[in-house]
Amino acid sequence: MLIFCAAITVCSRLRSARQSRGLTRREGMNLKALRYFVAIADSGSFTAAAALVRIAQPALSRHMRELEAELGVPLLRRSARGAMLTQEGVTLYESARRILAEAEQVRAQLTARAELGQATITVGASPTLGQVLLPGLFERCDSGLGGFRILLREAFTPILSDWLERGMVDAAFLTNADSSRDFDLHHLCTEPFALITAAPRRIAPIVAVSDLPGIPLLMTRFHRSIVERQLDVVGGRLNVHAEVDSVASICELVMRGRWTTLMPVSVFSRQREARAVAVSEVAGVQLNRLLMLGTRRDGKSNAGIALFTELVRAECEDLLAKGVFSFSDGPRAAARGGARSRK
Repeated sequence: MLIFCAAITVCSRLRSARQSRGLTRREGMNLKALRYFVAIADSGSFTAAAALVRIAQPALSRHMRELEAELGVPLLRRSARGAMLTQEGVTLYESARRILAEAEQVRAQLTARAELGQATITVGASPTLGQVLLPGLFERCDSGLGGFRILLREAFTPILSDWLERGMVDAAFLTNADSSRDFDLHHLCTEPFALITAAPRRIAPIVAVSDLPGIPLLMTRFHRSIVERQLDVVGGRLNVHAEVDSVASICELVMRGRWTTLMPVSVFSRQREARAVAVSEVAGVQLNRLLMLGTRRDGKSNAGIALFTELVRAECEDLLAKGVFSFSDGPRAAARGGARSRK
């Protein structure tokens, strides 16, 4: 559909040029002709383009004459020095590159589906990211790719990074990953940390960084290390009552009403939607984590990993739009805010 729409756009841009010359319009334009045309434009000559696309020069010239006849406009000026684009040729060139890129993307998707078949991609995720990303991603993979399956392994980022390098997982959702490790990183989004308490609220909606020492916290060791590095920049410090390397246990303790945690805001997304927790922002410092997708460099086919990465990005975009990775709850927050303002 994208390729078809793009081709229509090209024809629309060239239509006025044809009509101004009183030329008749003939239907037809194929990807092969566009590839040949782009090759000539990029190389600057028919001779170089013929070698590039592996076709005899007379045949290449014939394809260009047919393309010009089909579009009804001159695309190239031929000279002893080579070939130059006409104004109409420039218009076609800009759109042709986009059309060809979209065609290649579709080809890669179809190839990936054929290659994957009933294959399984082993995915590593931290407990905080797994519960947020995996349900929607599983449904996308299950419905969009047939037998494409996900096998989940849970661990924190340091262990997941080791698993990636050792080939124990094909991809992993990572937090503040080390870019020097032997795997590829794809940035997904930046997510803030928030102070979380059980409702009703026992602390202010905005807490100054200088007030953090007065709030006893439950935190995982990994999240604590991320936050303390960021607090060091402004001279801030935490009051960690206990390190608990179990996100589920921290969530349970917070929901019992006595404890507060400093956690990525998405961890309590369901409780936020149900208004079962109060979320507070820390002012005076940027406390956040970088969410990334790590993929093996020697793993499944490039096409398969590229397709998986595309599905991950689509799921992240949907979650971002819903406000899962921010202090806003997206459209729900806007609706509630409007309702409160009318009272």
